[in-house]
Amino acid sequence: MLAHPPLLVAIQDPPSRRSVLPTFSGFMSFAPPPPGRPRVAIYVSRTLNQHLSCSTVFHESSDMISVDVFSPEGLFGSPHYSLWVTSVYLLRTNSPPYRSVSPERIFTSPSYPHLVLGDFNLHYPLADPGRSPSEREFIISTRYFDAAFDVPYHLLNTPGVCTRFPFDTTSRPSVLDLAFVNTALSSLVSSWDTPLRSTGSDHVPCVVTLKPPAVMLPPPTPHWALLDLYAVRKALDTFTILPCPARPTPNSLSRWFDIYSTRLTSRLTSHAPCKRPCPHSKPWWSPHLSSLRREYHRFARLSRLDPSRLNWSNVKSSRRTYFKSIASAKKAHWADFLSSATPRSVWTAKRFAFGRPPQRFPDLPGASNPAEVAETLLDHFFPSKPPPPPLLPLTRYEDYTPITSEEISMALSKSSNTSAPGPDHIPYSVWKSVHHIKPSLLPSLLDPLLAHGFHPPSLKRPLGIVLDKSGKPSYDSPSSFRVIVLLCTLSKILERVVASRLSAQATICSLIHPFQYGSLPGRCTADAALVLQHNVESFHRLRYRVSTLSLDVKGGFDNVECPSLLSPPQERGQPVPGPVGRLFPQGPHLSPDFPRVPSLLRRRLGRGPSRIPRLLSSIRYIRLLPPPGNPQVTYHLLCRRLCCHGSLALLQDQHSAPSEVLLNAQEKGFPDQHLLFCSEDLADPLEKHQEQ
Repeated sequence: MLAHPPLLVAIQDPPSRRSVLPTFSGFMSFAPPPPGRPRVAIYVSRTLNQHLSCSTVFHESSDMISVDVFSPEGLFGSPHYSLWVTSVYLLRTNSPPYRSVSPERIFTSPSYPHLVLGDFNLHYPLADPGRSPSEREFIISTRYFDAAFDVPYHLLNTPGVCTRFPFDTTSRPSVLDLAFVNTALSSLVSSWDTPLRSTGSDHVPCVVTLKPPAVMLPPPTPHWALLDLYAVRKALDTFTILPCPARPTPNSLSRWFDIYSTRLTSRLTSHAPCKRPCPHSKPWWSPHLSSLRREYHRFARLSRLDPSRLNWSNVKSSRRTYFKSIASAKKAHWADFLSSATPRSVWTAKRFAFGRPPQRFPDLPGASNPAEVAETLLDHFFPSKPPPPPLLPLTRYEDYTPITSEEISMALSKSSNTSAPGPDHIPYSVWKSVHHIKPSLLPSLLDPLLAHGFHPPSLKRPLGIVLDKSGKPSYDSPSSFRVIVLLCTLSKILERVVASRLSAQATICSLIHPFQYGSLPGRCTADAALVLQHNVESFHRLRYRVSTLSLDVKGGFDNVECPSLLSPPQERGQPVPGPVGRLFPQGPHLSPDFPRVPSLLRRRLGRGPSRIPRLLSSIRYIRLLPPPGNPQVTYHLLCRRLCCHGSLALLQDQHSAPSEVLLNAQEKGFPDQHLLFCSEDLADPLEKHQEQ
């Protein structure tokens, strides 16, 4: 018996009466038109025809018929919209190719998936290795198999498994029923088998099972809002973390962290119910609806066994009650959701009311299947880099300060409970509860990693979500999409602890530029705007025109040079603390063209370098802003002039006050001064580019 009823049945030499095929409940029959008795037929399940479009394709020969299964949304999760199933019955003839249908008509070169099956009446050693065909049979069958392999088509039959068992004892079993698939369908075939017995014919049925590509259903998401904190408290009381190995290797330390982090997360997950028990569960479903559904199907089965008027009336009344209850449950759930809506959930209600926009599948050139699309997007978002150097032996830093529970509390206080978690599916709110119950747990788990300067691979495994950018004219380029990378929340907690320590050490070692206002305590963008406004108004009072230039440095964090971070304190004779000096113990990948100021200007002003001199023609001076509230710091001024040939001549390079610089500039013949406010790291690249 088959586990599932067949959806397509191809029959060769079917029984018929007056060229009419027999009928079967739940199937539709397709056969070549008369005259003559049909030699081939295909039965299509009505269930399949209700969901997909099935049309008949006739050929010149009546011994061959095809059915085109079409879906506008694609079949089996692939970009193909059609699937052809061809049934063939080859009769012997006296003229070449000595069969009723030539191999060129059977094995074409379609771009869509194609399945060819039937009674070929051929003996070939590849399908039946135990048989020795005659020379004539071998030549005839070789022509068909060569035509199939040239396209190419692949044979599905298991070699040596016979499909025909003659009734007489003088003939031996043979392999005459063959099945071929082309390359577009070969990856979707699950199995070929002969599990059924013969039903009166000397041929046994052959079953070909197609399967869609493996779809990774999302795992059940725990409902963390219903987490049983009392059970979690009892589970954490008995949870202990043993110390890491004394002299760990990268593999042993990674294994130690994975063991205890997995044990901890599994204990937390076991005490939280799932939001959806299965992928198809609905939030408005109730046990009452389940009972109504069982009652409706019970009456439906009784009516099929005994189609009486009483049973049919019971079916109609139970169906009416069942569907009305579903509508009432949906309406009540929607009303309850709107009544308890918050400012955060109002956008969720809007999305439910208006529906989600259709997802745009990337139509990238050269990518014909989902695997190639994923590879193209990965190459665009994460280009390949040189392989990292081999991992060095891990040693514990002597001047290392252990992680305290106060640092974990500070990192968790800056984390939002609504932030999307990564592959672990554990939000920050759960870690806040865990840290409140047992404050020593997270420090004991994360401290060995930071003490040995090692980040395990399990914390680097992200969850990437590709979203399309709205308003794009076409979506045939990876630049029309953006990716959101979500890391485990444990990794983000450790990152915040390291960032707070590095910020403190960078302030002590004077690694932070005095004009840096972002991501610093006590400073914000408003401070930078106030300083800029103050300097602009100061020069306006002197009746000078002022110009400002804003540049967005793209990819700056990916091209930070470790020597440039450590050189300022070393030049001043200050010792570099261990955590900062070992920030990049293995050496980062340095980009030789950092900072790429000319390319930034071209992106801002258009393609081509011809617009850069046009921009710099209005710049006379490049002035660096002093830190706010410290008038004793001298002004670093770089006065440049753009000559007619496009090169910059150095006019002055000294420490002077603004009035002195303007006076010197007027004496050298610059009546119209334009002052440009920028940072120090942009002055030298601009001059270098103009000199080139």
